[in-house]
Amino acid sequence: MTELTHLDEAGAARMADVAGKPVTRREAIASGRITMSAEAAAAIREGSVKKGDVLATARIAGIMAAKKTAELIPLCHPLPLTRVTIDLALDDTGVTATATTATEAQTGVEMEALTAVSVVLLTLYDMAKALDKTMIISDIRLLSKTGGKSGDWARDSV
Repeated sequence: MTELTHLDEAGAARMADVAGKPVTRREAIASGRITMSAEAAAAIREGSVKKGDVLATARIAGIMAAKKTAELIPLCHPLPLTRVTIDLALDDTGVTATATTATEAQTGVEMEALTAVSVVLLTLYDMAKALDKTMIISDIRLLSKTGGKSGDWARDSV
């Protein structure tokens, strides 16, 4: 069992030791989508949702979530994030969210990007649920990552 980085010799969960790994620049990009009624999308676009600025709130929530990832995902290392950006593309049927996270550290930032996107979409749902309870959150996925021992990776079809 010692080959598994998150299990000790007895099979108990542990945080992987990254002390011997070199510090490198790392970046990850993740995306996801929330589909909603045309009315809900229009209200977000027009800024008429009663809870306030839906897109600004979701963007801030995603940044905060990326910074709190190690508190939410049990075996993630806390990372000194150097950048978190949240891009939101609103159309007539919903919002596509893309999160980019970066660090200079000994382990990657994929979980931070995925956590950011997830919380962005949940925040969009929360802000607009009075308009459409049938919204669907879907397609949360890693698009690419750079840096680290395993090198660069990108999804072939985004």
